[in-house]
Formats: sequence, structure tokens, C-alpha cells
Amino acid sequence: MMYRAITLFCCLLPAGQLQARGAPPPFQACTDFHCDIRKPVTLRDHQWREIRTLFSAARTAAEERQQIQAAIAKMEQQVGEQTGSWRDLAENDGEGSEVGQLDCIAESKNTTIYLQLIAKDNLLKWHQVKERRRRNPWLFDIHWTASIMDIQTKQQYAVDSWFFANGQPPVMQPIEAWLAGQDFRLK
Repeated sequence: MMYRAITLFCCLLPAGQLQARGAPPPFQACTDFHCDIRKPVTLRDHQWREIRTLFSAARTAAEERQQIQAAIAKMEQQVGEQTGSWRDLAENDGEGSEVGQLDCIAESKNTTIYLQLIAKDNLLKWHQVKERRRRNPWLFDIHWTASIMDIQTKQQYAVDSWFFANGQPPVMQPIEAWLAGQDFRLK
């Protein structure tokens, strides 16, 4: 009898509520420089719950940006365990010779995927995921980042995980400062 009641209750819930409870579907993550090699990643329900718990009800967009930073760091750790990118060093240390070392192309693609998964689970209230952005102040100095936009102010932010080793919170700065190459460490 109890089984029927649970089954009936589950069937009466909107489909989106059922999907939001579990982990996202498997996805491909970059595992090397330029994202030439991708590996399938499957997050478990308990791993996704860890991400979801990072998104308590943010009272401001600034609070949500801090939650995003923590979530990207945690997802890098989770994904790194499956793909070998747990070895990823800051910036381009190792120049791609080490297994799991990512450059800004791979980092920005992975971070964009993570942001899209977070958004798809309705965890973002203050921000919208935007396209990856590129800066190239000099001919050979091209750099990529993931980006988000504050829904109220329309301010875009770089979400750049390339600067630090795997599992560290990404740089979050206004896109104009990022495009200008302003050092995020100077405040």
C-alpha cells in the first residue's frame, strides 16, 4: 500500500522536480591542452548533492558569485577524479606535457559546461550563463574564459579557472577588467 502511495505521489509531481533531484546526465570533459581529448564524466547523486548544497538562498548577486566559485572548484575536483585532470597545475605549468594539464581553452570549456549544468538545475537565481569570451591584446597572447551575466545589472563576469590548480576557486572579475588584462590580485 505504501509503495502505491509513493508511486502515485511521484507521478503527480511536475517532471522538472523529479529531474532536479538527481545528478545531471553524463557529459564530456576536456582532459588536455586545446581540449583535443574529452572523456565521459558521470557524477553520482551524492556528488551533485554536494554541489546543490553550495547554493543556499543567495540574498545578493555577489553572494551567488561566491557560491559559483565554490561550486566550480568542487566540480573540478569531482571531474578530475574521473579524467585525470586532478593533476592540473596553475596556468600552463608543465606546458601540456603532464597528463591532465589543461590550458585556458580546455579550462574555459569545462567551466562553461559546469555552469550550464548548474543553471539547468535551477541553482542560479541572479546570473545567466553566457558564451565563452576571448581576449587577445597581442597577436600571440590569446586567452579564454567562461562567463556569466548578472541578470539585474547586465554586468558580465569572467569565471576563469585557468589561473589556479585543479580544485581552487576560479577568478571572478568584471569582464571589462578581464578583457583589459587587469591583474585580479590587485584590489
